[in-house]
Amino acid sequence: MSNNKAGGGGTCLSEIQRLQRERDERRRNMEQIKLERANEEQRNRELGNPGDVDFQRMIRLYRQSKEAPVEQGHIRNMDNKICICVRKRPISSKEVKKMDYDSVTCLNPVVIVHDCKLKVDGISKYLDNASFEFDHTFHEEDTTEDIYHYSVQPLVDFVVNAGGARATVFAYGQTGSGKTFTMQGIQNYVAEDLFALLGQYAARHGREVQVLVSYFEIYGGRCQDLLNSRERLNVREDGAGEVIVSDLMEIQADSIQTLHAIIETGNRNRTTHATESNDVSSRSHAICQIALRCEGSSELVGRLSLIDLAGSERGADTKSHNRQRRMEGAEINTSLLALKEVIRSLERKQGHTPFRGSKLTQVLKDSFVGDKTRTCMVACVSPSHTNCEHTLNTLRYADRVKEHNTASSGDGPAPASAAPHGSSSNYDSMAYDCGPRPAAGSKPQA
Repeated sequence: MSNNKAGGGGTCLSEIQRLQRERDERRRNMEQIKLERANEEQRNRELGNPGDVDFQRMIRLYRQSKEAPVEQGHIRNMDNKICICVRKRPISSKEVKKMDYDSVTCLNPVVIVHDCKLKVDGISKYLDNASFEFDHTFHEEDTTEDIYHYSVQPLVDFVVNAGGARATVFAYGQTGSGKTFTMQGIQNYVAEDLFALLGQYAARHGREVQVLVSYFEIYGGRCQDLLNSRERLNVREDGAGEVIVSDLMEIQADSIQTLHAIIETGNRNRTTHATESNDVSSRSHAICQIALRCEGSSELVGRLSLIDLAGSERGADTKSHNRQRRMEGAEINTSLLALKEVIRSLERKQGHTPFRGSKLTQVLKDSFVGDKTRTCMVACVSPSHTNCEHTLNTLRYADRVKEHNTASSGDGPAPASAAPHGSSSNYDSMAYDCGPRPAAGSKPQA
């Protein structure tokens, strides 16, 4: 009997010692994890990437995994009636100071938004990845020249050589996402290429072409001439259904330098105000129209419209705005919605196209009507995780514009660009913490 008690006591003691060893081992592991996490956080700070170290690690692991799509090269498509491309800007120093970090991955033609979330326990972290596919996606290392070459330059060729063609380029996105920077760069490249193409046109056809520039803005439902002391303009339709902007000043540009100067004057006169997101937020839709007409006649060779749309806003972001700023935001969102519906209606070849939904769509009517029309939308997005909802809204807007692919795809399966697809990454922080760490001197991949 005593031997049984002694044996039982020994078993109990062994079990206690085993539990103690396991507990000590777990504590050592947790201390090692905390130390490695602190070292990783310090490395991120030294590389200029502060913010949540776990989410940044999960995003980096996703980009290195087989789950990430393979990046493809850009291909110029001269036949697209509508081209949708996405541009991701670099993260700003202001965002870095706020401990923000990059949560958007661009792997042409796919863009992935990593929405960083917590599970229901309030502790475990995971990524909710939403993917979208467009004609082109450009990451922060791509230049405006790249965007111009693959997306806009085919439209300039089309306007000069197609005979009476009209092309429209939009820059769309939330305020502070880089729309104006992108559009001003595109304007500069257009000015450089346009006169070279017109020289070739004159050599082929034996006649000179005039370049006539007008620049106006739509602010609060009103049209204002940016080249004529912001004079109020009236928009009317004639008997043939053509939209006419009365009293709009057209200035002839006879050189690249003159065209640059005219555009710069319009950009300088545009309406801007400070908002929560941007100190110099564009509060109007700026429309630069370049009309090409044969010298000595009114024959239209082509027309190119370069449009820098006002930044979209959510109602939650305008709480501290005054009444004027809130009214501006409501007018901007209404006109952007009308523009999307017009483009979708045209691509679906519906009987009625709601051009009168806003002043913006009304003045752009002749840019959309007819067989010789092309459109390019550049959707600009912010990479920061605090703007994740804005970025998703921008991409959903662009995706809805491109939705005609689904309607015209016939009986076959819908293309990948027809709708976004989401996935949740399994790289939760504790699972990774128990695995291997990057080397002390290694640089996290962008």
